[in-house]
Amino acid sequence: MSSLVITPVAGRVGAEIVGVQLGGDLPAGTVKEIRAALLRHKVIFFRGQKHLDESGQVAFARLLGPLTTAHPTVPALNDDLPILDLDYSGGQKVDRWHTDVTFVDRPPLASVLRAVVVPPAGGDTLWANTVAAYENLPSELARLLDGLRAVHTNQFDYARVSTSDDPEKARKYAEVFSSITFETEHPVVRVHPETGERSILLGDFARRIIGLPNDVSASLIRLIQEQVTLAENTVRWRWAPGDVAVWDNRATQHRVVHDFGAQPRRLHRVTVAGDVPVGIDGRPSEVLSGDASIYSPIASVTPVAA
Repeated sequence: MSSLVITPVAGRVGAEIVGVQLGGDLPAGTVKEIRAALLRHKVIFFRGQKHLDESGQVAFARLLGPLTTAHPTVPALNDDLPILDLDYSGGQKVDRWHTDVTFVDRPPLASVLRAVVVPPAGGDTLWANTVAAYENLPSELARLLDGLRAVHTNQFDYARVSTSDDPEKARKYAEVFSSITFETEHPVVRVHPETGERSILLGDFARRIIGLPNDVSASLIRLIQEQVTLAENTVRWRWAPGDVAVWDNRATQHRVVHDFGAQPRRLHRVTVAGDVPVGIDGRPSEVLSGDASIYSPIASVTPVAA
């Protein structure tokens, strides 16, 4: 009998799991339950995992699949572990809705995020269920999206940098983030490789839709993003030190709520390698610029129904 207690946090996305101490030595049956909960709820939360250190976080993430490096361009926290240090202390502002690393042809399967230092108030994270967003579109709009493809890139919009809270800090980060140019053409609607569900693949790295004039492309992306991020499709998590969130990067977008000013906020992220997205027509994503093979292997996944 399972010792896990899984409780939904919101109606369409998110669940909290209690009854487990995360680490690299979990029984196979427990890992299977966690994976099943992740596929169902898209993002899962574990409170009070204060025993977990950097190596333990990495060991747990490895149970979910092969890992990527910390990031395609941003250095790891240290040379030994593939941890991305997300330190937003001092007013650095990163608050756009996105799916992680969609500018490469093999975005992560999942991310494991651990709270190290959080402000006493503010700094929550929001997630949106991109499967629910697609399923609740008007049928005519869904059919339009089914045949579209979009270009995603890591190249920064420097107009946004100039208006940030700390332009100089933002400029330096942008230079590192975009030090190698990556561009990938993805289907706007991808088929989830495990569940077979259709999800919307856009977010802040999506710059333009193939075959549309720039103004029409921008308007359509904005319209779809508004549908993805409707309150009904989202869940909001209030962090405490030691909390861990795991999300299915193939079925979600997320963003920070930047309401904590210059207060310390630091989280560590480990990512699980993913596959190349495939549209409903069976056509995979295509690399336009950049080689992500050093960042991540291409994961092989087995459909749930198989």
